[in-house]
Amino acid sequence: MSNKVTLQPSGNEFQLKDGDNILDGALEHGVSFPYGCQNGFCGNCKAKVSGDFSYQDDYKPDVLTADEVADGVVICCKAEANSDLVVEVHEVAGADEIEVRTMPVKVSRIEKLADDVMRIFLKQPEEDTLQFLAGQYIEIIMEDESRRAFSIANAPHNDSEIELHIRMVEGGKFTPHVFKDMQEKEILRIEGPLGTFFLREDSDNDIVLVAGGTGFAPIKGMVEHAIELGLENKIFIYWGARDLQDLYLNSLAEEWAEQHENIRYIPVLSDASDEAAWDGRTGYVHEAVSADHPDMFNIDVYMAGPPVMVDSGKREFLLCNISPDNLHSDSFEIAGKSE
Repeated sequence: MSNKVTLQPSGNEFQLKDGDNILDGALEHGVSFPYGCQNGFCGNCKAKVSGDFSYQDDYKPDVLTADEVADGVVICCKAEANSDLVVEVHEVAGADEIEVRTMPVKVSRIEKLADDVMRIFLKQPEEDTLQFLAGQYIEIIMEDESRRAFSIANAPHNDSEIELHIRMVEGGKFTPHVFKDMQEKEILRIEGPLGTFFLREDSDNDIVLVAGGTGFAPIKGMVEHAIELGLENKIFIYWGARDLQDLYLNSLAEEWAEQHENIRYIPVLSDASDEAAWDGRTGYVHEAVSADHPDMFNIDVYMAGPPVMVDSGKREFLLCNISPDNLHSDSFEIAGKSE
C-alpha cells in the first residue's frame, strides 16, 4: 500500500511506500527536499503537513516548538503517512541552499573501468548522508590537509554511496594511491557538496551535455537524475575522447539512448587508433556539438572535462547564439580535479 504526497507550492507529487518516511520517499523520487542529519536531530527537514501521519520513532524534543507542533509542523525524516498528505516545504533550488559538510566515508567498492580510469564507491554513514545536486563535486581531504576534487557520478536519489571516476595522473599526490594501494574499507574524509555545476531541472529547454574524458562523471549523474525525475526535455549527450577504449562506460550511455526516446548519445573520437573500425563521429567534441546545433538560443549546455575543451566550447557556443545564462561548465584542472 502507498499514499500520495503532494508538495506545495511546487505541486510535485510522489507515492510514499508503506514503512518509508516522508524524506526517504522524496529523495527516492529525486525531489530536492531540504535535510541534514536524517536522524531527527537537526530540524532541517521540518515541514507543515496536512493529513494523517505518525512517527516511526522519536526525534530530538527541542527541534520543534510547541507552536510548530500545534501548527502541524512535522520532522519529515521520522514521519510516515497514514493517508495522502500535503506537505508545505521550500524545495532546494540552488547549491547555496545546501549545507557544506565534512564527514568520514568508507571505500566500499573499487572497479577498474579502463587502463587509466578507476571507479570507487564511498559508503556514507547510514543516518548521515550528504545532500547534493546532480553534477556537484566533493573534495577528498588528505592527511596533510591538502585536497583533491572529484565530481559525484551518481544521482541524488541514489545517495547511500558516492560514486567517483578517477583518472590516473602520473606523479600525482592522490591518484597513484587509488590505483596501487587503495583497499576496500579504507576510511577517507570528504567535504561537500561543492560547486555551482548542477542540472537546472525546471528548464523547458533542450539539454546538451558535453563530456571530455572523466567529465562523463557529473554528466552521468545529471542523466540519471533526469531519468528519475521523468524529464521530457530532449537530451543530447556528447562524449569526447581520443580513442574508443577511453569511452569507459560507452555501453551505459548507449542503453540510455535505447531505452529513452528523448535521449540521444553521440560519442566523438579525436584520435581513433583504428579509423576503419570506427564509423562514428570524429574530430573535436565541441565542433560536433556546434555542427548539430548551429542555433543554441533555446538550449541549456552543460560541459565538464579538460580546460581546453571547456574553453573552446564556450567560445564556439557563444557564436551559436547561446545565452550565457544557459551555459554551464566544470573545468577539470590538474591538482584541482583528479590528481
